[in-house]
Amino acid sequence: MVMKGLTLRGLEVFEALARTGSVAQAAEITGLSQPSVSQQLRNLEKAVGTDLVDHARRPMRLTQAGRSFLARAQAVLAELQMAQSELTVMDLGHLATLSVGLIDDFDNDLTPRLATLLAESLTRSKFKLITLPSLDLFEELEAQRLQLVVSAHSGEVLEGVVEYPLVRDPFILVTPKGAENAMQDLPFLRYAREQLISRQIEAHLARQQLEFEERFEIGSHLALMAMVARGLGWAITTPLGYMRAARFHDGLEAHPAPIGDVSRTISLFTRTDWSGQVPQEVAGMMRRLMGSQIVDPALAQLPWLNNRLKLMS
Repeated sequence: MVMKGLTLRGLEVFEALARTGSVAQAAEITGLSQPSVSQQLRNLEKAVGTDLVDHARRPMRLTQAGRSFLARAQAVLAELQMAQSELTVMDLGHLATLSVGLIDDFDNDLTPRLATLLAESLTRSKFKLITLPSLDLFEELEAQRLQLVVSAHSGEVLEGVVEYPLVRDPFILVTPKGAENAMQDLPFLRYAREQLISRQIEAHLARQQLEFEERFEIGSHLALMAMVARGLGWAITTPLGYMRAARFHDGLEAHPAPIGDVSRTISLFTRTDWSGQVPQEVAGMMRRLMGSQIVDPALAQLPWLNNRLKLMS
């Protein structure tokens, strides 16, 4: 039996407060007034029988009980968001074929769930789902070998293509844990120059007139994060990339990037002759999956990314 006074809205308010430490920001996130946020928190604390935040501190900080309860609350909210995605996915059974390509940033969490949801909806269809680097995905879309592509935007004007923005993914600095002067003491670990993310990072470095020795160039994201975690250097990546490297988090620290508040956009792309309800519905499902599987966990772990890492309508 669910304890009296424990509500979904209370959990949402608590998660927002834990993320921001601010009643005002929690009100903005949840769409409630500030008095309503405070009341929801009081109701929740009464229901669980203990203080979840230190009310005397600004910004608010979680108590020990609050930190323990937060993990449970996030798990509940994630499961509810996942259930919503599964219930609201459209019936795709009328399609003869569906071919989808995704960047490999989602291999650990989102891609398996997306494949399952789409396959269950494609009751009588041929279904293809592959992962490739962004530039290769655009080639497959242009050649009409893929109908839908989820990729980072290249920044170029794409003729004959419709874009459905999904998430703003800011660039961040990743250093070995405890390495306070990593950028001065350690080498820069670059992505391979053939990759779109490498070209974007190098362009931003050039605008800031930042130059670093060209020593390491790594084509594998997980290998790059492993090298940082071992103390071999520092890197610039994004929250999606950082969350994908969860196995190395014990050896990593994430910070704002030295290139300013710049980001890439992850979008769903399709050709104009295949736009309409299906891409819109798949884009909506992708946003819900990204929210529960990537964005919310990342903001809980790195609250300074609030209003930087965010879903896009």
